[in-house]
Amino acid sequence: MIKHAHHGFDLDRPGKDSWRHREAGATQVLMLSNDRWILMHELRGAPEPTLEEQLRLLAPCDLVLIEGYKAAAVPKIEIHRPSFGRPALWPENPHVVAVATDGPIDCPLPVLPLNDPQAVASFILAHPI
Repeated sequence: MIKHAHHGFDLDRPGKDSWRHREAGATQVLMLSNDRWILMHELRGAPEPTLEEQLRLLAPCDLVLIEGYKAAAVPKIEIHRPSFGRPALWPENPHVVAVATDGPIDCPLPVLPLNDPQAVASFILAHPI
């Protein structure tokens, strides 16, 4: 899973050793425990890595889900909630291959029931890349 955050975020907490190391200038801090590990890399003004660069950082796997990156040339399932009143992306984005929605929508693409994760998962697994 790759999730692009439009706003800054921090998984660390002020006052913790890992936070202090980053504040002191460490470019990378690796935290680990019996349950998980995380590598934090400070950009310190460098450009954000491209999606392709981020994909190379992941361990080999069969499927990567990406949240965000609306303009990236990868197949997308648009999440569209008509009740929010925002325009759909699919008419302008050629990379949208289906729309998952919780309301009625007139769309030439496959329309998936947003509240049926099994249906969405089945589409993802069956969709040729």
